[in-house]
Amino acid sequence: MTASLEFFYDLSSPWTRMAFRNIGPIIEETGTSIEWRPFLVGGVFNAVNEEVYQSRANPDAPKYRHSLTWLKEWSQLAGVAMNFPSEHHPVRSVIAMRACCALEENEDQLLRFSEAAFDGYFRDQRNLDDPAVIAAIANECGLDGEALLAKATEQATKDRLRQSTEEAIARGAFGSPTIFVNRTKLYFGNDQLPLVRQAIEAG
Repeated sequence: MTASLEFFYDLSSPWTRMAFRNIGPIIEETGTSIEWRPFLVGGVFNAVNEEVYQSRANPDAPKYRHSLTWLKEWSQLAGVAMNFPSEHHPVRSVIAMRACCALEENEDQLLRFSEAAFDGYFRDQRNLDDPAVIAAIANECGLDGEALLAKATEQATKDRLRQSTEEAIARGAFGSPTIFVNRTKLYFGNDQLPLVRQAIEAG
């Protein structure tokens, strides 16, 4: 039986940007199906991982400084441009993630927009909390930016994002990306992708 993956992600997370790119070969080489699940990582932090805010409060802490170095090395390994952090970090990602939820039923459009938004934030230092930026990114990847913003403000879209976030929390998520293999095994972050592959191959 082919394994299945669920990839809960937020566009504001640098490690998610890495995993979004790096999980591709795993999907292709193992024939695994994947469900892309936009959620709001800020909601996760508020519920179960407030320590994140404490770590951000001290950018001179050794762990924080080394993490930035490792992030740049991971980006080089993945072939992903990383011009980070910017003046917009940490960004409030509600608008961006509602836009993703509005595209969730069309995987091709969702992936195109997500890839463009990741590049916009982490390569070009664009502000994902600005509706005009979201619309522009959508237009640039062949979507209708104004229509996407309109759908992102619909109550059904807002509810979808909230429900996905609450589901992730209930299933044990504490950050982005949270990856489930066959709905039961939880993995977190870019560096655990080898474990994701191992779980898939072990069946």
